[in-house]
Amino acid sequence: MRMHKVLTIGKRDYIATVRTKAFLFGLVVAPVIFGGGSIAMSFFKSKPDLNDRHIAIIDRTGVVADALVNAAKAKNERELFDKKTHQQIVPRYVFEVIAPDGDSKDQLLALSGRVRRKEVAAFLDIGKDALLPQKPVEEEQPFGSATKTDPATRVSYYTNAGGIDELRGWLTGPINDGVRLARLARLGVDIKSNTGLMATVPVEGLSLVERDEKTGEIREARKRSELEGFFVPFAVAMILAMIVMVGSAPMLQNVTQDKSQRVVETLLGAATPLELMSGKVLGAVGVSVTSSLLYVVAGVLAVNALGIAGLLPLSIIPWFYAYLLADVVMLCAYAAALGACCSTPQDAQNLAIVLLMPCLIPMFMLVTVLRQPNGAMATVMSLVPPFTPILMLLRQANTEGVPAWQPWVGLAGVSLFAAATVWAASRIFRVAILMQGKPPKLTEMARWAWRG
Repeated sequence: MRMHKVLTIGKRDYIATVRTKAFLFGLVVAPVIFGGGSIAMSFFKSKPDLNDRHIAIIDRTGVVADALVNAAKAKNERELFDKKTHQQIVPRYVFEVIAPDGDSKDQLLALSGRVRRKEVAAFLDIGKDALLPQKPVEEEQPFGSATKTDPATRVSYYTNAGGIDELRGWLTGPINDGVRLARLARLGVDIKSNTGLMATVPVEGLSLVERDEKTGEIREARKRSELEGFFVPFAVAMILAMIVMVGSAPMLQNVTQDKSQRVVETLLGAATPLELMSGKVLGAVGVSVTSSLLYVVAGVLAVNALGIAGLLPLSIIPWFYAYLLADVVMLCAYAAALGACCSTPQDAQNLAIVLLMPCLIPMFMLVTVLRQPNGAMATVMSLVPPFTPILMLLRQANTEGVPAWQPWVGLAGVSLFAAATVWAASRIFRVAILMQGKPPKLTEMARWAWRG
């Protein structure tokens, strides 16, 4: 393989890409698309729905409802206004205690109708034995189902809210506080004389205590920010995924378009199929590195401007680029092989989701891995080569860190896998690039990769 031809093809593809308005436009649009969800969440969080929430309560114990309402109102008053701006930031909760009737089904049906008509947001049904210790119902349960409880010993919550129901989470504390207060009153404890009995104890997250390597002085633990544990690793992984997808996805369409317009037939007169594919991959790598420099520099400047530079572990930047190069090479070679097998741009569009699966699958696992970055599943999945770049970088950016050997093993694995992908893709590309008509089957592509 003549390297100067590879460099010439790579330079041609690189310059042709970075000079387009689409590339410049994408540098701005891609972060907006990937970060738009977070921006939108922040916007809507700052403008919550402050309409009153009406909640009906059926109390079959006769004593829990009052304690529950008092606990809920106390919590609501504490959280109703922002401590600095004094503006209302959460809705006011209004409670309605309803006496139970003889036929509970008719009453539950009537209250369900009120929820559907939006007269109340939800209603609670406090079982008659809710003050007693809860006992599971002893009967065989279907595999994977939750343990059933006796309705008489539980508090049932009825609503038709969709998505994430914040009301249920908000009510959990007052419900349990109300039941506990009723139990204490039943035992003869004077709640009014012990107002701090149910007060919560603040739990503050702190970093680990460290020793200064230069002075030997023991450093005190510092308060940990939620940004440190979630946002920074999440943002780093998202940036890597964004650059890889934006850099590799156009390769599929470009190769298919060159093939359908007979451009490759002209290029193959001056270079071999392997040189042509290698040059195109090299050009895509250059485009990805160019865009990444903008995002990395902008990210470093942003965290410095916000005063949170200490949350960004700069030691992962070399790993970021190592994973970026391996992932872009792997996906671009994969895209070139798939594009060579397509006869029309429409065929390429149908395969776009297949091309991006090595990035999409880790994206679906980001939150799971962040919860247990050194758990068995996170460790195993981060060592599977197609998923290593995003998941291993996510784990390395986490404050918990990873064992020192794992990043090196992961990088070696993804590098070998990328090399194998380039080798197999070049063999498929060599056979398929001049074929026209019906796209080959998967078995045919596997045979080309194996036999050449």
